[in-house]
Amino acid sequence: MTINPDLQGRSYPAAEVYDVGREKIREFARAVKATHPAHFDVEAAKALGHKDLVAPPTFAIIIAQRADAQLIEDPDAGIDFSRVVHADQRFIHHRPILAGDRLVAELHVDGVRAMGGGAMITTRQEIFALAADDSRESVATTTSSILVRGEGQ
Repeated sequence: MTINPDLQGRSYPAAEVYDVGREKIREFARAVKATHPAHFDVEAAKALGHKDLVAPPTFAIIIAQRADAQLIEDPDAGIDFSRVVHADQRFIHHRPILAGDRLVAELHVDGVRAMGGGAMITTRQEIFALAADDSRESVATTTSSILVRGEGQ
């Protein structure tokens, strides 16, 4: 199956909410060897002016990949995940991710470029924190590129 070139410009709405917990932040920080006390100790985070633990910057990948899954699982996309190679990931943070945040992400397909028998797909994930009144605050923008290898590659 070939990649659908009409994916470019497509958007996928925010799906399920991701609740950021203290233990999730601590586990992620340990996994990526982030050692700043604000990732582990609430008082250290508060001393820096935050209301709770601060997630390492790359924590946003968890929410971004959940958004990307919508594209990968879309039968109209023509993506065989066994042929996907992650090529690039970038983060722009608008504010830190904190314990207690309720995050959602919208997915935008910004580019589809044929490459041999495969394609390079560039996506953008806009990550928002939901407030109690369901208003949204921009938290991060991530971009990622995946290479979908063609047959025989």
